[in-house]
Amino acid sequence: MKDVQKLPEEVIEIKSGFYKKFQEEDFKIIQSEQLMEDWAIRQTYIALGNMMTAAAMIGVDSCPMEGYDKDKVEDLLDKKFGFASNEYAISCAVAFGYRESDPKPKTRQELSKIVTTI
Repeated sequence: MKDVQKLPEEVIEIKSGFYKKFQEEDFKIIQSEQLMEDWAIRQTYIALGNMMTAAAMIGVDSCPMEGYDKDKVEDLLDKKFGFASNEYAISCAVAFGYRESDPKPKTRQELSKIVTTI
């Protein structure tokens, strides 16, 4: 907040209080490293959705991925880019590219059969 946003100290104190309340009282994620990591990983899906939407808008296809071998991916990232798995966690992967051929049309159930409005 100080170095990037260039906020004054009094604003940093106020914002820090909001973050502290959120972590300790609202979501109680400060209780364990695992809760904090789980929350942070879920936040990456917000950015992931935005990246995939932006890519689609410029004609680039994308595919989110889970189910990969986490240890192997971390090892590869460490060797190629110095990834520190003791400091960071991988939440998902996404591939971007151009389709070779048009996909088959999707089939969907009628919305009224699967959604109930209350």
